[in-house]
Amino acid sequence: MQEMELHDLSDDADYAASMQQGSSSMMRSDSSKRSSSSESEGAELVYLKDNVTIHPTQFASERISGRLKLIKQGSSLFMTWIPYKGQNSNTRLSEKDRNLYTIRAVPFTEVRSIRRHTPAFGWQYIIVVLSSGLAFPPLYFYTGGVREFLATIKQHVLLVRSVEDANVFLVNDFDNRLQRTLSSLELPRAVSIASGSSTPVSIGDSPTNVNLERTNGGLGHDSHSISQFHGRQKQKAQDPARDISIQVLEKFSLVTKFARETTSQLFRENHSNGFGAFEKKFDSQSALDFDHKASYDTETIVNEIPVAPDPVEWTTFLDNEGRVMDSNALRKRIFYGGVDHKLRREVWAFLLGYYAYDSTYAEREYLRCIKKSEYENIKRQWQSISPEQARRFTKFRERKGLIDKDVVRTDRSVTFFDGDDNPNVHLLRDILLTYSFYNFDLGYCQGMSDLLSPILFVMEDESQSFWCFVALMERLGPNFNRDQNGMHSQLFALSKLVELLDNPLHNYFKQNDCLNYFFCFRWVLIQFKREFEYEKTMRLWEVLWTHYLSEHLHLYVCVAILKRYRNKIMGEQMDFDTLLKFINELSGRIDLDAILRDAEALCICAGENGAASIPPGTPPSLPIDNGLLYSQQEDEVL
Repeated sequence: MQEMELHDLSDDADYAASMQQGSSSMMRSDSSKRSSSSESEGAELVYLKDNVTIHPTQFASERISGRLKLIKQGSSLFMTWIPYKGQNSNTRLSEKDRNLYTIRAVPFTEVRSIRRHTPAFGWQYIIVVLSSGLAFPPLYFYTGGVREFLATIKQHVLLVRSVEDANVFLVNDFDNRLQRTLSSLELPRAVSIASGSSTPVSIGDSPTNVNLERTNGGLGHDSHSISQFHGRQKQKAQDPARDISIQVLEKFSLVTKFARETTSQLFRENHSNGFGAFEKKFDSQSALDFDHKASYDTETIVNEIPVAPDPVEWTTFLDNEGRVMDSNALRKRIFYGGVDHKLRREVWAFLLGYYAYDSTYAEREYLRCIKKSEYENIKRQWQSISPEQARRFTKFRERKGLIDKDVVRTDRSVTFFDGDDNPNVHLLRDILLTYSFYNFDLGYCQGMSDLLSPILFVMEDESQSFWCFVALMERLGPNFNRDQNGMHSQLFALSKLVELLDNPLHNYFKQNDCLNYFFCFRWVLIQFKREFEYEKTMRLWEVLWTHYLSEHLHLYVCVAILKRYRNKIMGEQMDFDTLLKFINELSGRIDLDAILRDAEALCICAGENGAASIPPGTPPSLPIDNGLLYSQQEDEVL
């Protein structure tokens, strides 16, 4: 990896122009400090900016404004952002919701970088990224002040501009050369895929001793194992990710009996698991306004879950011309049983929306021909760029460089992608480069290679992999928006679901300043890709893609995992840092079948109240207002 040169800001036009502003700001701040009794003794207020705003959702009425401060105490610099109280524009959000976003005295020793955005239209904003790879919500400066903010930081800590991205400023980056190449959205790199022999973490008493395998008897399943899925245990010496540390359903043939047992397990032991209060509310209707009668308890709910059908062949779902006769029945069958690998290439195209359920064999063949030609036309756009043009095409060079680095680190322990000069790695690179031209506004962000890898593995065709990836990004594209609104809306919804389904755990997170749920960031961003083995990830994804119970089932999966480990989390009194480390170390150790059963039971029990906890337009939903998938990123356009 090419080492990066440190760039001092003293020759930067923005920095030079802000020096005078920074000095005057500190004078004003010093004056405010002397007149304020709220600052701690020995602390110096060196920067203060009012009307700095967070956008939790797409609705202007829910924006939260507050005061941003930089405080110097001893040799340390701290940043705080406190929302205003009693602000009229914030009336739709409760005080508890506003506290989710409060930033309390974050030392710059824990900050990795600050990304500055200056769109051609709209407000400037910054994204502060922590050393853990997590990021605070974007802070919008309605009345300017970003340059002044950076200039003040520069006077107290080491702040250098990244060579990789002129809008990224690295904090205290003395000697970690690798960190300089990471953008604000990069995740901790996984060195290898967990082996099949990984032992699940003990979760105490659990219904899994019934030994039901959710995927046995799935669509087209047979007794064969897919040897390609097994990643090799040891990393090759040439694997670039070798030295990067990791920081961070038998179908329900007895569904009524098993779901009753699962639900009973989830709701028992009131004092130990926090579900007792919810069960009482559920039965008494005192807090949850279910449309069902009061006697409609959890046992009645699970009894109404239909028994999954017997195993059937794929062709049974198709008419003579290849149309899917009952898409709901197909999605239900996949939800409870999964898909055999030999059928995934065709079935995934339906689940992702690349094929219409009512399309015929002939129409799908015609679509493949047309889309292959369209793909090749888009691909030729970047292939035709000469080295001379590339020297004057900064965005292309940046994105190409980022993709080149990422693809050689993606799933190299899977046989399909291992070895030197692997053609499948080249295909991964070509598809991602083509997508960055197909979607100019979104381009490429780290994590996308994780989402494309299993699709290419299944489709084994460049054009079809591209268009299936496009279809997936129509659902998950907002996860990669630079302002991270898509991610924050999902984490906000997750906090509401935990509050609904496990109020004691929610209160514990509140008391320990964990309500931002940033420890679940990686789960949501790339759909648990690094939490499970390769085959299990594909099984999970096809269940999520059915949208059978909910299009937001992934959030219930998050709740299910947290609930399984709640006693350990609360019993060991984990703070945010300890919790983040614990969550990252669960990778490869989570029992997928048990989690899917728990998530299903939680989703059913939450019912309409769970759906109401998720704001409209939360990914993977498409935007509900104008049909535009991605918010324009003016300063990120190629």
